[in-house]
Amino acid sequence: MELQKSITLKHLLIDQKKCIGLQYNTNKVIEALVDTLPNVSWSKEFAMFYVSNNKSNLDLIFKTFYGVAWVNGNYFFSEKIINADNPELNMERYRNRKPKKGFKPCPEEYLLKLELKRYSENTVRNYVACFEAYINYYYDEEPITLNEIDVRKYLQKLIQEGKSNSYVNLAVNSIKFFYEIVHGMPNRFYSIERPRKVKQLPEVLSKEEIIKIINNTNNIKHRCIVGLLYSSGLRRSELLNLNITDIDSKRMVVKIKNAKGNKDRISVLSPSILKDLQQYYKEYRPRKYLFEGQKGDKYSVTSVLNIISVAAKKAGIFKRVTPHMLRHSFATHLLENGTDIRHIQLLLGHSSTKTTEIYTHVANRSFMEIKDLLS
Repeated sequence: MELQKSITLKHLLIDQKKCIGLQYNTNKVIEALVDTLPNVSWSKEFAMFYVSNNKSNLDLIFKTFYGVAWVNGNYFFSEKIINADNPELNMERYRNRKPKKGFKPCPEEYLLKLELKRYSENTVRNYVACFEAYINYYYDEEPITLNEIDVRKYLQKLIQEGKSNSYVNLAVNSIKFFYEIVHGMPNRFYSIERPRKVKQLPEVLSKEEIIKIINNTNNIKHRCIVGLLYSSGLRRSELLNLNITDIDSKRMVVKIKNAKGNKDRISVLSPSILKDLQQYYKEYRPRKYLFEGQKGDKYSVTSVLNIISVAAKKAGIFKRVTPHMLRHSFATHLLENGTDIRHIQLLLGHSSTKTTEIYTHVANRSFMEIKDLLS
């Protein structure tokens, strides 16, 4: 088979009907075979031939081009699971909500697809909230009938309300998910304008401020939570998902499973934090999760935020301190101490050093060698 002979299947929506698009480079053999397909038509909008989307046509396409051209279904069969192992996802909280008059909840088909693809809990929460805001803006319309003009009008409304760029981007993603993933429609929204991402430098605390916060926590449990977030560079969700067995005192590492991007990694375990953890374990005796709530379930997101906020105020730090600020500080302090940026990338779980390089803009070491122009 010649390499250039291939045909790519695409999802198309034409006159509100699902169709199979046939995309290929000019080739007389392929063109002749396309002509043999039943009721094949040309779409000027998408610049490709298409047939109705049904099983018989799909089977016929593979049969027709077998041995002649490679049929690429990568864009057509998009049932890729995002997170292969996410047992903590609970969709019933959305399904069992009490109906509200004048409010359209997220459709079951949307919830089911999120569940099957096993998106993270944070993504599910954000997608559901954003998509519900969208469908309730068009309360009297069926979402499936809305088009790009309607989406642009809604996004314009968000911008006029002063919503952040990240929120507008999230809204676009939640809307695209409905049409392209839930309903298998074509990628209709690539032309939708997205706001530019604002590149903000991470806010970082000094080592002295970190120590003050740790020393002003209320008890050993709170001390361990703040200490681990900083000394291992953990995200808040990663901390809350830690099991007791994820603390490896022999190798002095913390095992982080199913982190962002469905990746496992390890990070460093501070000897001083290990001592605190040993004392904490003797007092609290957690059963499964390293940090548990009163009923033995996973510790809450808001509790972690409150612990840090209260400790920071007691330490005399009155700017807003977040769990992610501790992670930023971890990376920056490592860089200032001369740790190779590639090692920091691995500890943070970044896919590329480009993400990690932002810390070079806030590390003091980057500016230490610059001479004072006034001296």
